[in-house]
Amino acid sequence: MRLRQVALVARELDPVVEDLCAVLGIAVGFRDPDVSAFGLRNAVMPIGDTFLEVVSPVQPNTTAGRYLERYRGDGGYMVILQCDDLDADRRRVRDLGVRVVWSIDLPDARATHLHPKDVGGAILSLDDMTPPESWRWAGPDWQAAVHTDVVSEITGVELQSPEPQALAERWAQVLGRPVSQTKAGVIRIVLDQGAIRFVPDTDGRGERVAGFTVHAVDRDRLVAAARARSLPVGHDDVTICGVRVRFVG
Repeated sequence: MRLRQVALVARELDPVVEDLCAVLGIAVGFRDPDVSAFGLRNAVMPIGDTFLEVVSPVQPNTTAGRYLERYRGDGGYMVILQCDDLDADRRRVRDLGVRVVWSIDLPDARATHLHPKDVGGAILSLDDMTPPESWRWAGPDWQAAVHTDVVSEITGVELQSPEPQALAERWAQVLGRPVSQTKAGVIRIVLDQGAIRFVPDTDGRGERVAGFTVHAVDRDRLVAAARARSLPVGHDDVTICGVRVRFVG
């Protein structure tokens, strides 16, 4: 099981995508026409063989639109994990009583979206691809859009909660993975590739996807681009689309 894609939600798609591409040195590889069925438009940007997506509602009464209202602005939306045994994972979440909000089984891609109220913090999707290195949601030619001279991979996602330990334990049940702590006391679930961190709610916006982590190849270029666009820059993070983009490496 690995972290493969993180999705953000924005009221205005294009400015957020422009910020992400400029700061992270990445490019849009695909705009999926099928998301219109959910009342959305999107942009998917590969980072190595992981993916960053931004969605934006184009009609009223969408799940994404309700997220924007509930969390008072742009922010995190979905966490998408690639599974080694999706059938077993589906059985586990069924036995836990977790509701499924959407599911699909195609020859090259299978996915199950879990109800955020039953999991907590995000829409969690458990996915399986054939072949495993492919990624249908990024389009047929996403490899041509890969640029890794500034960042090379999404290595983690961060969920905040007033009760991060309880949220971590719920995710551990759903994923069948143990909760651990770093020496610094950070609560996390380690995947085969990537990790999910659970941190306190420090901004009062509630239980949500608060950030993601990328491996930085050129930290100086990333920081310079963020400052040139007048984005909030910290010691090891920049805020874009209402989330903290942490850079390590």
